[in-house]
Amino acid sequence: MLLSMTGYGEARRQDETLTVSVEVRAINNRYFKLNLRLSEGYAGLESQIENLIRAQLRRGTVQLNLRVDRFGGTDKYQVNEAVLAGYFQQVAKFQKRYHSAETVPIGDLLALPGVISEKGGAADVGEDWPRIEPVLKEALAALGRMRATEGAAMEADLTSNLDQISTELSAIQLRAPLVVEAYRTRLSERLTKLLSEYDVQVGPSDIIREVGLFAERSDISEEIVRLGSHLDQFRASMKLGESAGRKLDFVTQEMFRETNTIGSKSSDVEISQRVVEIKTAVERIREMVQNVE
Repeated sequence: MLLSMTGYGEARRQDETLTVSVEVRAINNRYFKLNLRLSEGYAGLESQIENLIRAQLRRGTVQLNLRVDRFGGTDKYQVNEAVLAGYFQQVAKFQKRYHSAETVPIGDLLALPGVISEKGGAADVGEDWPRIEPVLKEALAALGRMRATEGAAMEADLTSNLDQISTELSAIQLRAPLVVEAYRTRLSERLTKLLSEYDVQVGPSDIIREVGLFAERSDISEEIVRLGSHLDQFRASMKLGESAGRKLDFVTQEMFRETNTIGSKSSDVEISQRVVEIKTAVERIREMVQNVE
């Protein structure tokens, strides 16, 4: 099963005293990187939040926003009269200096920083965590569903590319023995034509030796077997119980290596064309694997 490193999830819950909103985004990264933005007073939850995220994600850059709003009756809040009086004095001083008769609504002053504060000081993080944790899990579950859906789509596309590589590789495997035979025929014809002009005789053993050297230099049977094995490994890795992005990345590199070797050894036009098609498919696979967890 493949999981994409890209996804989004959100959740929100409200009870009689708290409104908890969570938004989490994930993008691809070779390593795990976490960025947290928490409401004021909730920095103490960073370790618990990171543990929840690490339980679901192993790689990728994760941005999580947690907003906690507390509310209640009027008895939960108080007006800081000293701060409010200070604002009034500054406004009066400004009006006197600039001869302004405009009236400033008290509601505007109450909205200024420090005028209204919550009784009891900072939030009790330990008390709020049991109500925050389920919302975090819900948002992470939504993220997980999106990652799984995208992972399934990626698996289908990767499988299509693997099938194309298998088709091209089978054609190369059938073509490879014919290349040596074609070389033997061309060599015999050229030697016969050249030697007849100079009345020189060349024995069959000489031709066989030259053809044998060519066959040894251009033998791609091992590379074909290894590339086929890498295709099988790739397919098996996609079916593992957990996403195997790092392993798939390594296998893809080995597929590139074997394909390049086949291309460099073969001088046959048809094989070279099929190698180009395989390289194109492997490159598509490589780009997609970068987003697999």
